[in-house]
Amino acid sequence: MDGEITSATIHWVKDSASQQSFPKAFFSIGKNYYSADARYVLRDLYEGKKVEVIYEAAQPQKAAVYSWWGYWMTAGELIGSLTLFVILFQVAVAVTKNPTAESLIEQLDYNPEKKRRYDD
Repeated sequence: MDGEITSATIHWVKDSASQQSFPKAFFSIGKNYYSADARYVLRDLYEGKKVEVIYEAAQPQKAAVYSWWGYWMTAGELIGSLTLFVILFQVAVAVTKNPTAESLIEQLDYNPEKKRRYDD
């Protein structure tokens, strides 16, 4: 929570090893210029787009694009949450799928007590 936020501009650069283009966010702090990798799953960035980056004052080279998707919520967290939901749902179904005969009889014989609205 102690990060600094500043504006940056997206520029597409070529990777020297693979010769593929990818987006980088370029920003300056005082007289120093830095860049941050801006590629992320399902993030649409075009040349010249203005974005915000968040960085630590002690290590501005470790900056990240400050957006909801990719900074606050990542693909791994989303997949993990959905997986956990499916697993817990399957556990709940397995637990309640085959009730015993005694519990079925108990549920069918249940008559709720009539309660008074107000205590005397």
